Amino acid sequence: MRIALVLVTAAFAAFTGWVILHVGYVGFYAQLLASPAGWQVLVDIVIALVFVLSWMRRDARAGARRFWPYAALTLALGSLGPLLYLLLRPQASASPART
Repeated sequence: MRIALVLVTAAFAAFTGWVILHVGYVGFYAQLLASPAGWQVLVDIVIALVFVLSWMRRDARAGARRFWPYAALTLALGSLGPLLYLLLRPQASASPART
């Protein structure tokens, strides 16, 4: 699972960087807001990320982790914030196998 998370995060970060280099940060939103379909996608993503931010905040408090850097990254770059939060989240210790 961890390997998949690393691969998805790296691929998405590279793709996000390429898109921003290609159209610019402002250009990304300009293209997104140019049509009703873009508005729908934006609203859908905002709704989903509000739920993710809510979970991240509770999880960060429970684990004594910082929330705001990941929240800021989420607000600026979308799913990259939660992906990095999960990637850098301390792993739970494995419980011994029961026989």
